[in-house]
Amino acid sequence: MKSRFLSLRTVRAFRASLIFPLALLSLSVARTAAAQEKQLISFTYADGEEPSTDLLVDAKGNLFGATRGGGPHGQGDVFELIHEANGSRTFQILHAFGTVIDGSLDGGQPRSNLTWGPGGSILGTTYGGGKHGQGTVFELTPGPKNQWTETILYAFGGVAGDGLEPYGDVVRAANGHLYGTTYVGGKYFQGTVYELIPSAAGPWTEKIIHNFQTENDGYAPIGNLALDAHGHLYGTTFFGGKNSLGTVFELTRQANDTWTETVIYNFGTPAGGPASPFAGVIVDAKGNLYGTSTTGGQSPGNSCLCGAVFELVLQANKTWKEKILHSFKLVATDGYAPKSALHFDSKGNLYGTTDAGGAHSVGTVFELSPAAGLWTEKLLYSFGSSSTDGSSPLAGATPDSAGNLYGTTFIGGKDRYYGTVFEIVHSKAAAEEDESRSNADMF
Repeated sequence: MKSRFLSLRTVRAFRASLIFPLALLSLSVARTAAAQEKQLISFTYADGEEPSTDLLVDAKGNLFGATRGGGPHGQGDVFELIHEANGSRTFQILHAFGTVIDGSLDGGQPRSNLTWGPGGSILGTTYGGGKHGQGTVFELTPGPKNQWTETILYAFGGVAGDGLEPYGDVVRAANGHLYGTTYVGGKYFQGTVYELIPSAAGPWTEKIIHNFQTENDGYAPIGNLALDAHGHLYGTTFFGGKNSLGTVFELTRQANDTWTETVIYNFGTPAGGPASPFAGVIVDAKGNLYGTSTTGGQSPGNSCLCGAVFELVLQANKTWKEKILHSFKLVATDGYAPKSALHFDSKGNLYGTTDAGGAHSVGTVFELSPAAGLWTEKLLYSFGSSSTDGSSPLAGATPDSAGNLYGTTFIGGKDRYYGTVFEIVHSKAAAEEDESRSNADMF
Protein backbone atom coordinates (compact mmCIF):
# COMPACT_ATOMS: atom_id res chain seq x y z
CA MET A 1 0.00 0.00 0.00
CA LYS A 2 1.38 3.38 -0.98
CA SER A 3 1.74 6.07 1.64
CA ARG A 4 0.45 9.55 0.97
CA PHE A 5 3.86 10.86 2.07
CA LEU A 6 6.79 11.17 -0.27
CA SER A 7 9.55 8.87 0.91
CA LEU A 8 12.22 10.74 2.80
CA ARG A 9 14.73 8.42 1.18
CA THR A 10 14.30 10.41 -2.07
CA VAL A 11 15.74 13.55 -0.51
CA ARG A 12 18.89 11.98 0.94
CA ALA A 13 21.22 13.11 -1.81
CA PHE A 14 19.76 16.60 -1.75
CA ARG A 15 20.06 16.87 2.03
CA ALA A 16 23.63 15.56 1.92
CA SER A 17 24.55 18.25 -0.60
CA LEU A 18 23.53 20.91 1.91
CA ILE A 19 25.99 19.90 4.60
CA PHE A 20 28.63 22.36 3.47
CA PRO A 21 27.03 25.69 2.53
CA LEU A 22 28.95 28.81 3.47
CA ALA A 23 29.23 29.14 7.21
CA LEU A 24 26.56 31.44 8.58
CA LEU A 25 27.88 31.68 12.10
CA SER A 26 31.20 32.89 13.41
CA LEU A 27 33.95 30.35 14.00
CA SER A 28 33.72 30.85 17.75
CA VAL A 29 30.00 29.93 17.80
CA ALA A 30 30.64 26.83 15.71
CA ARG A 31 33.37 25.72 18.10
CA THR A 32 31.10 26.11 21.11
CA ALA A 33 28.33 24.06 19.45
CA ALA A 34 30.65 21.32 18.24
CA ALA A 35 32.17 20.91 21.71
CA GLN A 36 28.76 19.90 23.03
CA GLU A 37 28.05 17.04 20.61
CA LYS A 38 29.44 13.51 20.60
CA GLN A 39 28.68 11.09 17.80
CA LEU A 40 28.13 7.72 19.48
CA ILE A 41 27.66 5.70 16.30
CA SER A 42 27.60 6.28 12.56
CA PHE A 43 25.35 3.65 11.02
CA THR A 44 26.26 1.35 8.16
CA TYR A 45 23.64 -0.48 6.12
CA ALA A 46 24.45 -3.65 8.05
CA ASP A 47 23.68 -1.83 11.32
CA GLY A 48 20.40 -0.45 10.00
CA GLU A 49 19.68 2.79 8.21
CA GLU A 50 17.60 5.93 8.65
CA PRO A 51 16.85 5.94 12.39
CA SER A 52 13.88 8.19 13.08
CA THR A 53 12.77 7.12 16.57
CA ASP A 54 13.36 8.70 19.94
CA LEU A 55 15.82 6.80 22.12
CA LEU A 56 14.94 5.03 25.35
CA VAL A 57 17.48 5.46 28.17
CA ASP A 58 17.56 2.88 30.98
CA ALA A 59 18.90 3.29 34.52
CA LYS A 60 22.36 2.08 33.43
CA GLY A 61 22.63 4.63 30.63
CA ASN A 62 22.05 2.08 27.86
CA LEU A 63 20.29 3.46 24.78
CA PHE A 64 17.61 1.72 22.70
CA GLY A 65 16.25 2.73 19.30
CA ALA A 66 15.12 1.48 15.91
CA THR A 67 16.05 1.94 12.25
CA ARG A 68 13.58 2.07 9.34
CA GLY A 69 15.60 -0.03 6.93
CA GLY A 70 18.86 -1.85 6.48
CA GLY A 71 20.11 -4.40 8.96
CA PRO A 72 20.51 -8.15 8.33
CA HIS A 73 17.23 -8.47 6.37
CA GLY A 74 16.90 -4.96 4.97
CA GLN A 75 13.72 -4.25 6.98
CA GLY A 76 15.21 -2.31 9.88
CA ASP A 77 15.99 -3.38 13.41
CA VAL A 78 15.87 -2.56 17.10
CA PHE A 79 19.31 -1.79 18.50
CA GLU A 80 21.01 -1.11 21.81
CA LEU A 81 24.06 0.99 22.59
CA ILE A 82 25.46 -0.57 25.73
CA HIS A 83 27.11 1.85 28.14
CA GLU A 84 30.36 0.15 29.14
CA ALA A 85 32.16 0.78 32.44
CA ASN A 86 34.93 2.74 30.67
CA GLY A 87 32.37 5.09 29.09
CA SER A 88 32.51 3.56 25.62
CA ARG A 89 29.47 2.29 23.71
CA THR A 90 28.95 -1.18 22.25
CA PHE A 91 26.41 -1.54 19.43
CA GLN A 92 24.14 -4.59 19.41
CA ILE A 93 21.14 -5.50 17.24
CA LEU A 94 18.40 -6.84 19.52
CA HIS A 95 16.08 -7.84 16.69
CA ALA A 96 16.37 -7.68 12.91
CA PHE A 97 12.97 -7.31 11.25
CA GLY A 98 12.03 -9.41 8.24
CA THR A 99 12.51 -12.86 9.78
CA VAL A 100 9.89 -15.60 10.00
CA ILE A 101 8.67 -16.37 13.52
CA ASP A 102 6.45 -19.37 14.32
CA GLY A 103 5.27 -19.50 10.73
CA SER A 104 4.13 -15.87 10.71
CA LEU A 105 5.73 -13.07 8.75
CA ASP A 106 7.66 -10.60 10.84
CA GLY A 107 7.00 -6.90 10.77
CA GLY A 108 9.28 -4.44 8.98
CA GLN A 109 10.20 -0.78 8.61
CA PRO A 110 9.53 0.51 12.14
CA ARG A 111 8.84 4.25 12.22
CA SER A 112 7.48 4.61 15.74
CA ASN A 113 9.13 5.43 19.01
CA LEU A 114 9.73 2.57 21.42
CA THR A 115 7.91 2.17 24.74
CA TRP A 116 8.92 0.40 27.94
CA GLY A 117 6.80 -2.67 28.62
CA PRO A 118 6.49 -4.92 31.69
CA GLY A 119 9.66 -6.42 33.13
CA GLY A 120 11.97 -4.26 31.05
CA SER A 121 10.49 -5.39 27.75
CA ILE A 122 10.28 -3.04 24.76
CA LEU A 123 7.08 -2.34 22.82
CA GLY A 124 6.77 -0.84 19.36
CA THR A 125 5.09 -0.93 15.97
CA THR A 126 6.19 -1.64 12.43
CA TYR A 127 4.76 0.30 9.51
CA GLY A 128 4.85 -2.72 7.21
CA GLY A 129 5.18 -6.47 7.24
CA GLY A 130 3.34 -8.90 9.43
CA LYS A 131 0.96 -11.70 8.50
CA HIS A 132 -1.21 -9.40 6.37
CA GLY A 133 1.50 -7.01 5.18
CA GLN A 134 -0.03 -3.97 6.91
CA GLY A 135 2.14 -3.60 10.00
CA THR A 136 2.41 -5.03 13.50
CA VAL A 137 2.62 -4.31 17.21
CA PHE A 138 5.56 -6.18 18.75
CA GLU A 139 7.20 -6.83 22.10
CA LEU A 140 10.87 -7.61 22.71
CA THR A 141 11.57 -9.47 25.95
CA PRO A 142 15.07 -9.64 27.47
CA GLY A 143 16.56 -13.02 28.33
CA PRO A 144 19.87 -14.53 29.49
CA LYS A 145 23.12 -13.09 28.10
CA ASN A 146 21.29 -10.04 26.75
CA GLN A 147 19.40 -12.09 24.18
CA TRP A 148 15.98 -10.70 23.25
CA THR A 149 12.91 -12.53 21.97
CA GLU A 150 10.29 -10.91 19.74
CA THR A 151 6.57 -11.60 20.05
CA ILE A 152 4.10 -10.17 17.56
CA LEU A 153 1.18 -8.98 19.66
CA TYR A 154 -0.99 -7.98 16.72
CA ALA A 155 -0.82 -8.00 12.91
CA PHE A 156 -2.96 -5.35 11.21
CA GLY A 157 -5.19 -5.97 8.21
CA GLY A 158 -6.66 -9.33 9.14
CA VAL A 159 -10.29 -8.17 9.22
CA ALA A 160 -12.34 -5.77 7.10
CA GLY A 161 -12.17 -2.20 8.38
CA ASP A 162 -9.02 -2.77 10.41
CA GLY A 163 -6.47 -0.02 10.81
CA LEU A 164 -3.41 -0.23 8.56
CA GLU A 165 0.18 1.05 8.59
CA PRO A 166 0.81 2.21 12.17
CA TYR A 167 3.16 5.16 12.06
CA GLY A 168 3.04 6.12 15.74
CA ASP A 169 4.09 4.27 18.88
CA VAL A 170 1.95 2.64 21.55
CA VAL A 171 1.22 4.00 25.00
CA ARG A 172 0.72 1.53 27.85
CA ALA A 173 -1.98 2.12 30.46
CA ALA A 174 -1.76 1.03 34.10
CA ASN A 175 -4.01 -1.98 33.36
CA GLY A 176 -1.62 -3.18 30.66
CA HIS A 177 -3.80 -2.17 27.71
CA LEU A 178 -2.00 -0.61 24.75
CA TYR A 179 -3.22 2.31 22.67
CA GLY A 180 -1.98 3.56 19.32
CA THR A 181 -2.94 4.92 15.92
CA THR A 182 -2.83 3.74 12.32
CA TYR A 183 -2.06 6.12 9.50
CA VAL A 184 -4.76 4.74 7.19
CA GLY A 185 -7.40 2.01 7.26
CA GLY A 186 -10.49 1.84 9.41
CA LYS A 187 -14.13 2.24 8.45
CA TYR A 188 -13.48 5.35 6.32
CA PHE A 189 -9.87 4.55 5.39
CA GLN A 190 -8.69 7.75 7.08
CA GLY A 191 -6.88 6.11 10.00
CA THR A 192 -7.83 4.79 13.43
CA VAL A 193 -7.13 4.83 17.14
CA TYR A 194 -6.97 1.28 18.50
CA GLU A 195 -6.82 -0.47 21.86
CA LEU A 196 -5.03 -3.79 22.38
CA ILE A 197 -6.36 -5.85 25.29
CA PRO A 198 -4.23 -8.67 26.77
CA SER A 199 -5.65 -12.01 27.84
CA ALA A 200 -4.44 -14.71 30.20
CA ALA A 201 -4.48 -17.19 27.31
CA GLY A 202 -1.91 -15.18 25.36
CA PRO A 203 -3.52 -13.64 22.24
CA TRP A 204 -4.31 -9.94 22.29
CA THR A 205 -7.66 -8.54 21.19
CA GLU A 206 -7.84 -5.39 19.10
CA LYS A 207 -10.64 -2.87 19.48
CA ILE A 208 -10.92 0.18 17.25
CA ILE A 209 -12.00 3.02 19.51
CA HIS A 210 -12.13 5.73 16.84
CA ASN A 211 -12.37 5.84 13.06
CA PHE A 212 -11.25 9.12 11.55
CA GLN A 213 -13.70 10.06 8.87
CA THR A 214 -14.07 13.67 7.74
CA GLU A 215 -12.07 16.80 7.03
CA ASN A 216 -13.46 18.40 10.19
CA ASP A 217 -12.51 15.32 12.20
CA GLY A 218 -8.95 15.25 10.91
CA TYR A 219 -7.22 12.24 9.41
CA ALA A 220 -3.86 10.50 8.96
CA PRO A 221 -2.55 10.38 12.54
CA ILE A 222 1.24 10.02 12.58
CA GLY A 223 2.64 10.90 15.98
CA ASN A 224 2.53 9.52 19.48
CA LEU A 225 -0.48 9.35 21.78
CA ALA A 226 -0.38 10.88 25.27
CA LEU A 227 -2.26 9.48 28.25
CA ASP A 228 -3.12 11.84 31.11
CA ALA A 229 -3.75 11.07 34.79
CA HIS A 230 -7.52 10.76 34.14
CA GLY A 231 -7.15 8.18 31.38
CA HIS A 232 -7.82 10.60 28.53
CA LEU A 233 -5.91 10.07 25.29
CA TYR A 234 -4.51 12.93 23.20
CA GLY A 235 -3.02 12.90 19.72
CA THR A 236 -2.65 14.79 16.46
CA THR A 237 -3.64 14.31 12.84
CA PHE A 238 -1.44 15.57 10.03
CA PHE A 239 -4.34 16.38 7.71
CA GLY A 240 -7.94 17.50 8.05
CA GLY A 241 -9.67 19.70 10.57
CA LYS A 242 -11.56 22.90 9.80
CA ASN A 243 -8.52 24.43 8.10
CA SER A 244 -7.26 21.20 6.47
CA LEU A 245 -3.97 21.65 8.36
CA GLY A 246 -4.36 18.98 11.03
CA THR A 247 -5.89 18.70 14.49
CA VAL A 248 -5.28 17.88 18.14
CA PHE A 249 -7.90 15.42 19.40
CA GLU A 250 -8.99 14.01 22.75
CA LEU A 251 -10.53 10.59 23.38
CA THR A 252 -12.55 10.07 26.58
CA ARG A 253 -13.78 6.69 27.80
CA GLN A 254 -17.49 6.56 28.58
CA ALA A 255 -19.35 4.47 31.19
CA ASN A 256 -20.40 1.89 28.58
CA ASP A 257 -16.73 1.36 27.58
CA THR A 258 -17.08 3.33 24.35
CA TRP A 259 -14.91 6.32 23.57
CA THR A 260 -15.87 9.83 22.52
CA GLU A 261 -13.56 11.86 20.31
CA THR A 262 -13.37 15.65 20.47
CA VAL A 263 -11.27 17.89 18.26
CA ILE A 264 -9.80 20.32 20.79
CA TYR A 265 -7.68 22.34 18.38
CA ASN A 266 -7.70 22.97 14.64
CA PHE A 267 -4.25 23.84 13.31
CA GLY A 268 -4.03 27.01 11.26
CA THR A 269 -6.20 28.90 13.77
CA PRO A 270 -5.72 31.83 13.61
CA ALA A 271 -4.32 32.23 10.10
CA GLY A 272 -0.57 31.74 10.25
CA GLY A 273 -0.84 29.67 13.43
CA PRO A 274 0.91 26.32 13.93
CA ALA A 275 0.09 23.83 11.15
CA SER A 276 0.78 20.30 9.92
CA PRO A 277 1.98 18.47 13.07
CA PHE A 278 4.27 15.53 12.38
CA ALA A 279 4.65 14.50 16.03
CA GLY A 280 2.06 14.00 18.73
CA VAL A 281 1.73 15.91 21.99
CA ILE A 282 3.04 15.38 25.51
CA VAL A 283 1.17 16.20 28.71
CA ASP A 284 2.48 17.81 31.91
CA ALA A 285 1.37 17.25 35.52
CA LYS A 286 -1.30 19.97 35.19
CA GLY A 287 -2.80 18.41 32.09
CA ASN A 288 -1.43 21.01 29.66
CA LEU A 289 -0.38 19.74 26.22
CA TYR A 290 2.81 20.58 24.32
CA GLY A 291 3.79 19.85 20.74
CA THR A 292 5.46 20.99 17.55
CA SER A 293 4.22 21.87 14.08
CA THR A 294 6.25 21.60 10.89
CA THR A 295 4.87 24.83 9.43
CA GLY A 296 2.98 27.92 10.58
CA GLY A 297 3.77 29.75 13.77
CA GLN A 298 3.73 33.31 12.45
CA SER A 299 4.61 35.84 15.13
CA PRO A 300 5.24 39.62 15.25
CA GLY A 301 8.31 40.40 13.16
CA ASN A 302 8.49 36.81 11.88
CA SER A 303 6.46 35.82 8.83
CA CYS A 304 8.55 32.74 8.05
CA LEU A 305 5.87 30.11 8.86
CA CYS A 306 8.78 27.78 9.64
CA GLY A 307 7.04 25.82 12.38
CA ALA A 308 6.40 26.32 16.07
CA VAL A 309 6.36 24.90 19.57
CA PHE A 310 2.89 25.31 21.07
CA GLU A 311 1.05 24.75 24.34
CA LEU A 312 -2.66 23.98 24.82
CA VAL A 313 -4.13 24.96 28.19
CA LEU A 314 -7.54 23.76 29.39
CA GLN A 315 -9.75 26.70 30.40
CA ALA A 316 -12.45 26.84 33.06
CA ASN A 317 -15.14 26.62 30.36
CA LYS A 318 -13.62 23.32 29.13
CA THR A 319 -12.22 24.86 25.95
CA TRP A 320 -8.52 24.79 25.11
CA LYS A 321 -6.41 27.90 24.57
CA GLU A 322 -3.39 27.72 22.28
CA LYS A 323 -0.18 29.57 23.05
CA ILE A 324 2.88 29.72 20.80
CA LEU A 325 5.98 29.18 22.93
CA HIS A 326 8.40 29.66 20.04
CA SER A 327 8.13 30.45 16.33
CA PHE A 328 11.08 29.17 14.35
CA LYS A 329 12.91 31.57 12.07
CA LEU A 330 14.80 31.28 8.82
CA VAL A 331 18.11 32.41 10.34
CA ALA A 332 21.39 30.68 11.07
CA THR A 333 20.82 30.86 14.81
CA ASP A 334 17.56 28.92 14.69
CA GLY A 335 16.23 25.74 13.14
CA TYR A 336 12.96 25.19 11.35
CA ALA A 337 10.49 22.45 10.37
CA PRO A 338 10.47 20.45 13.65
CA LYS A 339 9.17 16.91 13.22
CA SER A 340 10.06 15.50 16.63
CA ALA A 341 8.07 15.09 19.80
CA LEU A 342 9.17 17.12 22.81
CA HIS A 343 10.74 15.94 26.06
CA PHE A 344 10.73 17.55 29.51
CA ASP A 345 13.68 17.41 31.87
CA SER A 346 13.37 17.44 35.66
CA LYS A 347 13.49 21.25 35.73
CA GLY A 348 10.62 21.76 33.29
CA ASN A 349 12.74 22.63 30.27
CA LEU A 350 11.59 21.36 26.87
CA TYR A 351 13.91 19.76 24.32
CA GLY A 352 13.42 18.95 20.67
CA THR A 353 15.00 18.91 17.23
CA THR A 354 14.36 20.54 13.87
CA ASP A 355 14.69 18.72 10.58
CA ALA A 356 16.25 21.74 8.85
CA GLY A 357 17.88 25.09 9.55
CA GLY A 358 20.70 26.02 11.87
CA ALA A 359 24.21 27.11 10.95
CA HIS A 360 24.57 24.48 8.22
CA SER A 361 20.94 24.18 7.06
CA VAL A 362 20.51 20.51 8.06
CA GLY A 363 18.88 20.61 11.49
CA THR A 364 19.32 21.53 15.12
CA VAL A 365 18.80 20.56 18.75
CA PHE A 366 17.04 23.23 20.83
CA GLU A 367 16.03 23.93 24.42
CA LEU A 368 13.06 25.97 25.64
CA SER A 369 13.26 27.27 29.21
CA PRO A 370 10.32 28.81 31.11
CA ALA A 371 10.67 31.95 33.22
CA ALA A 372 7.86 34.20 34.49
CA GLY A 373 5.41 32.83 31.96
CA LEU A 374 7.75 33.31 29.00
CA TRP A 375 9.81 30.72 27.18
CA THR A 376 13.31 31.35 25.90
CA GLU A 377 14.81 29.24 23.13
CA LYS A 378 18.47 28.27 23.07
CA LEU A 379 20.12 26.60 20.08
CA LEU A 380 22.19 23.78 21.56
CA TYR A 381 23.64 22.33 18.36
CA SER A 382 23.62 22.77 14.58
CA PHE A 383 24.17 19.57 12.62
CA GLY A 384 26.45 19.36 9.60
CA SER A 385 29.50 20.91 11.28
CA SER A 386 31.78 18.34 9.58
CA SER A 387 31.72 15.91 6.67
CA THR A 388 30.91 13.02 9.05
CA ASP A 389 28.29 14.77 11.16
CA GLY A 390 24.69 13.66 11.21
CA SER A 391 21.89 15.66 9.59
CA SER A 392 18.12 15.91 9.40
CA PRO A 393 17.02 14.64 12.83
CA LEU A 394 13.42 13.40 12.82
CA ALA A 395 13.55 12.03 16.36
CA GLY A 396 13.51 14.01 19.58
CA ALA A 397 16.26 14.65 22.12
CA THR A 398 15.84 12.45 25.20
CA PRO A 399 17.37 13.76 28.46
CA ASP A 400 19.02 11.52 31.05
CA SER A 401 19.20 12.14 34.80
CA ALA A 402 22.41 14.17 34.39
CA GLY A 403 20.91 16.47 31.77
CA ASN A 404 22.68 14.99 28.76
CA LEU A 405 20.57 14.60 25.62
CA TYR A 406 20.47 11.63 23.25
CA GLY A 407 18.97 11.33 19.79
CA THR A 408 19.34 10.14 16.22
CA THR A 409 19.78 11.78 12.83
CA PHE A 410 17.90 10.38 9.86
CA ILE A 411 20.86 10.67 7.49
CA GLY A 412 24.47 11.83 7.66
CA GLY A 413 27.38 10.18 9.38
CA LYS A 414 30.61 8.82 7.94
CA ASP A 415 29.09 7.87 4.59
CA ARG A 416 26.52 10.70 4.73
CA TYR A 417 23.52 8.43 4.18
CA TYR A 418 22.67 6.04 6.99
CA GLY A 419 22.34 8.28 10.05
CA THR A 420 23.87 8.59 13.51
CA VAL A 421 23.25 8.39 17.25
CA PHE A 422 24.42 11.52 19.06
CA GLU A 423 24.84 12.85 22.57
CA ILE A 424 24.60 16.52 23.53
CA VAL A 425 26.70 16.82 26.67
CA HIS A 426 25.19 18.89 29.46
CA SER A 427 26.66 22.40 29.51
CA LYS A 428 28.34 21.88 32.89
CA ALA A 429 30.08 18.70 31.74
CA ALA A 430 30.99 20.34 28.42
CA ALA A 431 32.54 23.30 30.25
CA GLU A 432 34.56 20.97 32.47
CA GLU A 433 35.77 19.07 29.39
CA ASP A 434 36.79 22.32 27.67
CA GLU A 435 38.65 23.43 30.80
CA SER A 436 40.43 20.08 30.97
CA ARG A 437 41.53 20.44 27.34
CA SER A 438 42.72 24.00 27.94
CA ASN A 439 44.80 22.91 30.91
CA ALA A 440 46.30 20.09 28.87
CA ASP A 441 47.21 22.49 26.06
CA MET A 442 49.30 24.54 28.50
CA PHE A 443 51.82 21.71 28.95
